[in-house]
Amino acid sequence: MIGIGEHTIRPYESSDVGALVKYGNNYEIWKNLRDRFPHPYTRAHAIDWVRHTRRQRPPCDLAIAGDVELIGGIGVHVQDDVHRRSAEIGYWLGAPFWGRGIATQAVDAMTDHAFATLPIVRIYAHVFEGNPASVRVLEKVGYDYEGRMRKSVYKDGKLLDQLIYGIVRS
Repeated sequence: MIGIGEHTIRPYESSDVGALVKYGNNYEIWKNLRDRFPHPYTRAHAIDWVRHTRRQRPPCDLAIAGDVELIGGIGVHVQDDVHRRSAEIGYWLGAPFWGRGIATQAVDAMTDHAFATLPIVRIYAHVFEGNPASVRVLEKVGYDYEGRMRKSVYKDGKLLDQLIYGIVRS
């Protein structure tokens, strides 16, 4: 468990299913995530996701939780082959919790935790164009803009650019 102010980053629990559906079933969240995060987001999706994360060793997809319930998710995935010293970070937060600095705290804490516990030297994030809030989160934590992959994402019937942000262990 990783403390982030009033919240924690922790493994998913079976009791998270209801909150996953409540906050995850949101078009505004879905449009900025990969298609493996479905929309609509159903109870069956949430149950499958929690089971999937409980099998991870070590856990790489974690819940962002408040006192009462899960409010979002964050994950760091170590890459393989020649990219094995890099990891990708991804995150989402339920809409009622936007604009409070929680995502920034979570990304900052998870970045520190990943560098302290994983054999990596670089963490990167891909941000779909049109998601300035995610860009601000990464920049506040110290991630640098590394480039733009033009028309590299097909989401919701549109081709989008993808922005790459990265941070290197100092």
